[in-house]
Amino acid sequence: MGVRLIATDVDGTLVRSDHRTISPRNRVAFAAARQAGIDVLAISGRQPYSIGAIVAGSPLEGFVVGSNGAVAVDLANRHVLFEELLDVDAQRTLAHAMLAEFPEARVVSVRSAGNEYVAQHGYVGEQDPGAENALWPVSHRFADLDDVLAEPSLKLVVKHPDPTVAPEQMLEVARGLAVPGTHPTTSGAPFLEVGRAGVSKASALARFAADRGIDPADVVTFGDNLNDVEMLRWAGLGVAMGNAVAGAKEAADEVTLHHEADGVAVVIERLLGL
Repeated sequence: MGVRLIATDVDGTLVRSDHRTISPRNRVAFAAARQAGIDVLAISGRQPYSIGAIVAGSPLEGFVVGSNGAVAVDLANRHVLFEELLDVDAQRTLAHAMLAEFPEARVVSVRSAGNEYVAQHGYVGEQDPGAENALWPVSHRFADLDDVLAEPSLKLVVKHPDPTVAPEQMLEVARGLAVPGTHPTTSGAPFLEVGRAGVSKASALARFAADRGIDPADVVTFGDNLNDVEMLRWAGLGVAMGNAVAGAKEAADEVTLHHEADGVAVVIERLLGL
């Protein structure tokens, strides 16, 4: 295949288990890809401020896609390239239905291109893995549920305080509810993530690639979780990590090594003949 774009998930894929470190081998591999004229892109369930802190000073610094494909930002000037928002009526319907099933759960609305978090009173824990890493300041506040749901969200987070209630369990319920206008998924973080229907990492990549005249057949994607499934299927070569969940492996064209074993670099080196 003629590779023109390489897009990688972040947690469980690009970075090590500390959720912040890009290994030297992965850095060298992406630098070689860029030198070969290939576009590279970090795409994550995280928000741009958080992705930016990780890729700063690396070959992946530039445009990033966050919130599972709902927002894209140019890190050089913080310019928002696009946002895809979850409609208020849809998120209210989904949130109230989920809270009826899981009364102890709490909801967070992610807004303003990922720079504002409005959390329901009683929410415990970080909304974003590694949220202490921020390339620029972000806003966090607590509010009543009506306030949390009053404005469209880039992403709606639903978290249960009991760790025995897995996000995948909530995902099954959310999918069963089939609320129009919503797209629930999980990323390996300890909560359910809900975006706008039709929005995924694949939809963001399709837009990014089309703007550059890149055919999906010339795109390589790397991922490890359910929020990566669409882009693994969409790309000419979808690669799941050795540590990936079963759904991601089933969606991929091949499975590489564990993210701690530089599985991303291994494939890039092969494709570049290094």
